[in-house]
Amino acid sequence: MRYSYNFHNFIFTVLILVFSKSFSQSTAIYDFTFSSAWNAADHTSIPANAHWSDLVGATHNMANEFLEVGQLATDGIKDLAELGLNTNFHAEVNNAIASNRAHIWLQQSFSPYGAISSATLTHVELSEDFPLITLVSMVAPSPDWFIAINSLNLRTIDNLSWKPSFSIDVFAYDAGTDDGVNYEASNSVTNPPNVISKIEGAPFNGNVIGTLTITLKSVLNNKKKDFDGVSIYPNPSDGKIIISNPNTIYLDHIEVFNVIGKLVEILRPVPASFSVSLDLSTLKKGMYFLRLHTTDGRSKTQKLVLQ
Repeated sequence: MRYSYNFHNFIFTVLILVFSKSFSQSTAIYDFTFSSAWNAADHTSIPANAHWSDLVGATHNMANEFLEVGQLATDGIKDLAELGLNTNFHAEVNNAIASNRAHIWLQQSFSPYGAISSATLTHVELSEDFPLITLVSMVAPSPDWFIAINSLNLRTIDNLSWKPSFSIDVFAYDAGTDDGVNYEASNSVTNPPNVISKIEGAPFNGNVIGTLTITLKSVLNNKKKDFDGVSIYPNPSDGKIIISNPNTIYLDHIEVFNVIGKLVEILRPVPASFSVSLDLSTLKKGMYFLRLHTTDGRSKTQKLVLQ
C-alpha cells in the first residue's frame, strides 16, 4: 500500500507540473495588415480588373492545418484560388474549430479595389492554445493563384512570450488545380491535380507580391485567481458531479485524464455555460484529473476522486 500511495502521489505531482503552464497562460492581441506590391515590373504585367478576394483564414494550433506546399489543395483552397469563393474553406475551418484544432475564423475585404490595395484584420486574439495563424486570398483574375501565410507562429522560439511587432514578405502560390499560364486564361482543369507550389516562373517570377505587417497591441496575462471560484462537487463522488464557476467563466470543453495521464473523455458543454452537470459514473473508481478549458483559451486542472 505504501508503494501504491507514493506512486499515485508521484504521478499527481508530475501531472500538476505538466498542467501548471495553463495557470499562467496569456492572450495576445494583434493587428494583421497585408499590403499589396503587385506591379508590372516585378510580375510581368497587371491584368484588367486586377483585385484581391477577401483576406480570410483562422487561428489554430496545428501546423499545415489548412494547406501545405508540396501537398494537394483542399476543396476550400481550390475554390478560393480559382474563384475567390470562401464557402468550402469556411466549412473546413469550422470543422477544425469543432475538433479544437482551430479557434477563430477571420475575414476582411480589401480597400481600395484594385491591384495595389490592403486589408487589415484588427484586434485578433491568439491564445497559447491557438498561437498559429493562416491567411489566404485569391490573386484575381487568375487560373488558380493565391497568396498564403501558412501557420505563422506568434510565440517566440522559447515559447515563453509573444513575438513583438514585425513584417514578413508574402509570395504567390499555384493551387495545382488549373493549367492556365496567364492571368486571364480560360478554365482548364488539371487532371490529376498537382500539388501546391510557389510560383517561381512567369508571371510572378518568384518575387515578393506584398507584405504582411504584424502589430502586437497588447498581452493579457490570465492569472490563477481567475479560476478561484471554480469548484467540483461532490468530490469524492459517485461520478455525478457539478462544475460551478460563479465568476461566470465560460467553459468550452473538459478533458478527463486518468491517474497515469491518459485522456479518457472529452466533454463539450452545449451551449457553453456557467454551471455544468457531468455524469462520469461509467468510469472506474479512482483518481482523475479534469482539465477545464474556457472559451477564451484558458485552462486549469483539478483533481477528482471517484468512489
